[in-house]
Amino acid sequence: MQAGAQHALGKSENNGGFFMYDVIILGAGVSGCAVARELSRYQGRFCVLEREEDVCCGTSKANSGIVHAGFDAEPGSMKAKMNLEGNRKMKELSEELDIPFQQNGSLIVCTGEEQRENLEALLERGQKNGVEGLQILEREELLKMEPNLSDQAIAALYAPTGGIVCPFELTIALAENACRNGVEFRFRTEVQSIEKLERGFRVTTSQGIFETRAVVNAAGVYADVFHNMVSEKKIHITPRKGEYQLLDKTAGNHVHCTVFALPGKYGKGVLVTPTVHGNLLVGPTALDIEDKEGTNTTREGLDTVAAKSAETVKNVPLRRVITSFAGLRAHEDGDDFILGEPADAAGFFDCAGIESPGLTSAPAIGRYLAEQAAKYLKLPENSAFCPERTGIRRPSELEFEQRKELIRKEPAYGRIICRCEGISEGEILDAIHRPLGARSLDGIKRRTRAGMGRCQAGFCSPKVMELLVRECGMEWEQLSKSGGDSWLICGKNKDGIDGGENSGQEG
Repeated sequence: MQAGAQHALGKSENNGGFFMYDVIILGAGVSGCAVARELSRYQGRFCVLEREEDVCCGTSKANSGIVHAGFDAEPGSMKAKMNLEGNRKMKELSEELDIPFQQNGSLIVCTGEEQRENLEALLERGQKNGVEGLQILEREELLKMEPNLSDQAIAALYAPTGGIVCPFELTIALAENACRNGVEFRFRTEVQSIEKLERGFRVTTSQGIFETRAVVNAAGVYADVFHNMVSEKKIHITPRKGEYQLLDKTAGNHVHCTVFALPGKYGKGVLVTPTVHGNLLVGPTALDIEDKEGTNTTREGLDTVAAKSAETVKNVPLRRVITSFAGLRAHEDGDDFILGEPADAAGFFDCAGIESPGLTSAPAIGRYLAEQAAKYLKLPENSAFCPERTGIRRPSELEFEQRKELIRKEPAYGRIICRCEGISEGEILDAIHRPLGARSLDGIKRRTRAGMGRCQAGFCSPKVMELLVRECGMEWEQLSKSGGDSWLICGKNKDGIDGGENSGQEG
């Protein structure tokens, strides 16, 4: 198991209780990692338990990457409050964590006069929520901004504070900074049950039993399962599947703002947006399903993406699609974020029902829950907390002379491994050896973009695999695409079990 810990596992004494940790966080998605980072501002023993082999392997990895302005949520709701605060924190956070962020603005397009009343209501709602700079633009002005808007577009709500961020890089950066500040991460550790104790909780996992004074439940679509183990007031989460199509960078300038349709019953609908790395992203659909692992794409879903996107943006060049994917949003029946302690489970802090605008809200959610937990446990501040994190060095972003000097000192930065994205061996080595370093092909991909280009890892995979074997001291049969049983090499896996004919498939 990849450790990623900054200290050895131990126990601490408090008020007669005998605990391994002050706080255990369930789940290493963007919300769990944001809570972990904010908790590291305090003195204590904190641990993140994650069933997958890395951070950002669930809801957070299949995400639009939109920093929502905050005009859509019901005024007074936790969604509205966290969205606005998260949006306002994102620029400073991106600078502290050294991740890309662009405030490209959002357009919510009205395609008929019968919709104008809804557009004006959305403007009023956004103003009640405190969103700054909102205005309704008419067609002539819109086309100056976005020439490829649909011929049916007659007006749009413009939100200049909307933006885009990379969901992988945000989540990984939060986790790395938390780790640097003393938070322990335990991967491949699946939580099986939670039991209330006289003081705290016992958490039984696939890797043993842990005890803790408090729990933060950031388990995505499984957050209801864990909540319902400790509280009589039950909650219910429905997995809401969204399918996406990602287009090549040659399509990246088709729109400049993030273009939405007017929101409907199931959320903000299919959007068309540039990404911070220059691609074009189209999606998601919204389909409620029962399967909490149902992340398959479908022909029907992808056809819906194509049809719905055409209602707001014309001539989307879908022939340039390089990959399709699906993710699940954790929709709670109450249609709002559930944050904080149930009345009958003191010390158990829910972070449940985190669907859109969850990514935007994560910085605010992290601060909100960390402060609650620290107050509950009476934790002192950590004077050694460092909010800054330096990302992977990118030779492609340097001036020519700077790049030449870097390669002279470290030749690995001059050996290109991924031709599509221009990723060097040096960047991959950095991804492996950083805090919580990558141990799979997808781990490398999310940190460096090696394998995210037009050929979708067809060229660079063998070399990346070679580097993982060499640098991590693992056997070839231990290599996986994304952890679990997603073995890449036929033969015997790490447990000595024959991989067989399906050993190259993702589990």
